Amino acid sequence: MQKPKLKNSEIWNMSVGFLGIQFGFALQNSNASRILQSFGADVHQLSWFWIVAPLTGMIIQPIIGHYSDNTWNKLGRRKPYFLAGALAAGIGLILMPKAGLFAAILPALWIGAGMLMIMDASFNVAMEPFRALVGDKLPSEQRTKGFAAQTVLIGVGAVIGSWLPYMLAEWFGVSKVAADNEVPFNLVLSFIIGAIVLLGSIFWTLFTTKEYDPETMKSFESETVPVSTQSGFISTLLHDIATMPITMRQLGWVQFFSWFGLFGMWVYSTPAIAQHIYGLAANDTHSVEYNDAGNWVGIIFGVYNLVSAIYAFLLLPVMAKKWGRKTTHIVSLVAGGIGLISVFFAPNKEFLIISMVGVGMAWASILAMPYAILAGSLPASKMGIYMGIFNLFITIPQIINALIGGPMIKYLYNDKAVITLIVSGLCFFLAALATHFVKDTDEVKG
Repeated sequence: MQKPKLKNSEIWNMSVGFLGIQFGFALQNSNASRILQSFGADVHQLSWFWIVAPLTGMIIQPIIGHYSDNTWNKLGRRKPYFLAGALAAGIGLILMPKAGLFAAILPALWIGAGMLMIMDASFNVAMEPFRALVGDKLPSEQRTKGFAAQTVLIGVGAVIGSWLPYMLAEWFGVSKVAADNEVPFNLVLSFIIGAIVLLGSIFWTLFTTKEYDPETMKSFESETVPVSTQSGFISTLLHDIATMPITMRQLGWVQFFSWFGLFGMWVYSTPAIAQHIYGLAANDTHSVEYNDAGNWVGIIFGVYNLVSAIYAFLLLPVMAKKWGRKTTHIVSLVAGGIGLISVFFAPNKEFLIISMVGVGMAWASILAMPYAILAGSLPASKMGIYMGIFNLFITIPQIINALIGGPMIKYLYNDKAVITLIVSGLCFFLAALATHFVKDTDEVKG
């Protein structure tokens, strides 16, 4: 039985929660490193503090996927999980910049790192059921539109989240400096607003979107799903990993290089730009100039998210229809690689806006094309678990980067964090090359 097409309003409503998720995610990505540095982290240690988040996600995602495939209650199948993830992420957003309040229990740096872990893991818990929801609800011919709609909303949320600390400081006069081991109030207020937006958008999707019941979902199953002879989560997980579709294996390499590059960009953009563009020393983490650099990173991160929203809304579906999903993804990744490498050659901070145009194109495609290709190769009854397993191809490269990123800056890059951004750009090129070898099993024009 073919899944019915949904109205445009239904496609958008079921993805509104992503606006709030990415609002908070953008606040984390553009500000977590400088918050940790404010609490005393050295630039060489930053990636180590970030490692717990993808490590937690690597463990949690397959579990969430497995149980969301087998859940049905009053809220639905996927909705209980992204609600729980949003609640936990909201707590992390509120508490991370105020980690100093808990200094009597543990050093603020460790509390802050713990909140980073909670936030990132919770964002992932909320995100992946949203991905599976699109696979659950949409037929193949609407799937690119569905993931593109998610990308647009991700872009809108991320633009506001990335720009908010700058706007509060420069437009409304909220303090952007703080004493040692404290976080400026413009960041504290931004994170509180982020938690409110996150929860509000999640509730929007909860109240406007109805999931298919188990019997209806079963009627959409058009293929025989390999069944494990073992019972229990671990045996089922191992069986599903061993029997994952070939398209999923091929996309694993695409995701590996894409997310290795993204992690490097998120972790090291603030110290890289503070050193390379603002001319600051590596240990300068409390000056007005350093906080200006951090605020500018928020601005350019907002730019790439704005570009991603426009690109996903106006161009991605058109390009996928004309060229196919693979070629669209290759072009987008190459643009992102050029954008990241160009940071090294930037004559001033304003040039970085141009650099972020390419990054935004890549980000839009990374959030849409791999999932649109993947969903067509997955059985409906295994959508959640395979989306969770697919997250391993996102978390593993981040963990590897977290382990080697700091030592590479110290021993290979001569403390020049900007080299990390060049390496990230090269990783985008490798992801584009890997995309060429992916088999899109249900390529549909439109």
